[in-house]
Amino acid sequence: MREIIFDTETTGLDSREDRVIELGGIELVNRFPTGKTFHHYINPKGRAIHAEAQAVHGISAADLQGKPTFAEIAEEWLAFADGAKLIAHNATFDIGFLNVELGRLGHPVIDNGLVVDTLALARRKHPMGPNSLDALCRRYGIDNTRRTKHGALLDSELLAEVYIELIGGKQAALVLDSATAPAQGGENVRQIEITIGARPSPLPSRLTDADRVAHAGLVATLGEKALWSRILGN
Repeated sequence: MREIIFDTETTGLDSREDRVIELGGIELVNRFPTGKTFHHYINPKGRAIHAEAQAVHGISAADLQGKPTFAEIAEEWLAFADGAKLIAHNATFDIGFLNVELGRLGHPVIDNGLVVDTLALARRKHPMGPNSLDALCRRYGIDNTRRTKHGALLDSELLAEVYIELIGGKQAALVLDSATAPAQGGENVRQIEITIGARPSPLPSRLTDADRVAHAGLVATLGEKALWSRILGN
């Protein structure tokens, strides 16, 4: 199972007027990071960055000079995300912006069936909140001290850890049969060979004679058709 944890930063809050200026994501396969990432700062083609937005992510117009436009990175993003579930915190916001950007280029909108919103997951699991990314990092003991500003790639990395906790925590796969390895995690699963030898001598019984007498007395009360009667030869 392939999933992309992603995040965007934008010039403002209105997807119809504002633009994506940073897009980052990391790949998970069977809930484990593969090391593959996507990250670009994006030139919004003269669209001003609202002061409120810049206060959140710290990206200025000067930072985006010489960076590619969304049109120039769109195919790379589509290839990176192709066939994967897309996971974001408050996904409606991020998907809304991506759909507008992709729509400008004639690409179809993202299938909502491929989208997982970790904010919705968090609200169901922790209805009393708070459920911001920082709050969830604190709840699950995830180190977010590097997060002095929002950033698409860093937030994706933190969200990947939060996501695993929201769905029940990490489980490592134990492969006992090499033939099943691709189905259980492919190249990211480490196979462990286990050899169980015979015990040199059997362990002594823990039953006492009194235990045996008491058990025989109980079986006698069950009737001759009882399973225990047949096992004991009664």
